[in-house]
Amino acid sequence: MKNKKILVSVFLLIFASFFLITGCEKVPAGYVGVKVYLLGSSKGVDSEELGVGRYWVGINEELYLYPTFTKTYVWTADYQEDSETNESIDIQTKEGLTVNADVGIQFRVEPDKANVLFQTYRRGIDEITDSVLRTAVRDVLNRLASSMTSDMIYGQGRVELIEKSTEAVKQEFAAKGIIVERLYWIGTMRLPDKVKQALDAKIEQIQKAEQRENELREAVAQAKIEKAKAEGTANQIRLESQQLTPLMIQKMWIEKWDGKLPTQMLGDKSNILVPFK
Repeated sequence: MKNKKILVSVFLLIFASFFLITGCEKVPAGYVGVKVYLLGSSKGVDSEELGVGRYWVGINEELYLYPTFTKTYVWTADYQEDSETNESIDIQTKEGLTVNADVGIQFRVEPDKANVLFQTYRRGIDEITDSVLRTAVRDVLNRLASSMTSDMIYGQGRVELIEKSTEAVKQEFAAKGIIVERLYWIGTMRLPDKVKQALDAKIEQIQKAEQRENELREAVAQAKIEKAKAEGTANQIRLESQQLTPLMIQKMWIEKWDGKLPTQMLGDKSNILVPFK
């Protein structure tokens, strides 16, 4: 009987220890926790965010963790990325064409607004990322893209679209406790084959035209350089000829001089010759 009591005591002790261990959850570094009461008069969200450490979480409670560090997530068609399903985003252009794109997001949760975040969505961070954030990003992209043509989105307007979308999503989630740092494109957009071929051909023509303009500007610049060089050479020759002409005349006279001094008459009545000065 005594042995039986000892066994029961040991069993209860082991069970209690196991229960205590499994009921203790951890808020790791870089996260903030929110304890939620599931039943009873205290049902709802704990009024205090939980910092890094271990906390007792009872059967009637649940702990949600939200990242306070910058978290990166990508919505792509690649099954080897963050999700095993196709999470890429379809964007409708002004012409009604569908452009498919892979989009990334960087965000974090403001620690003192973790309760607000849970009260707003009643979900963990993974569910919020998969549904709430993705839906918001998709809606903003489509709203802004509705005034843009496919060649704008596929070309120079691509950067403008993602930058404006980032600002819009930032404003939407700031008061809810999510700080969106940036949105970004991943790779190139996917278009219907015929549309892509037409846009590629158009872009190629634009690039060729720009190349021809650059070549023309270079030719004009080179012609101006050659003209300046020619004018400079002509001026130099003219200057040298002006400087050398007196010397050449003097040399010519020296070569032709016979050694006799030239003379001249001093009037009609004089026959005296004097040297020429």
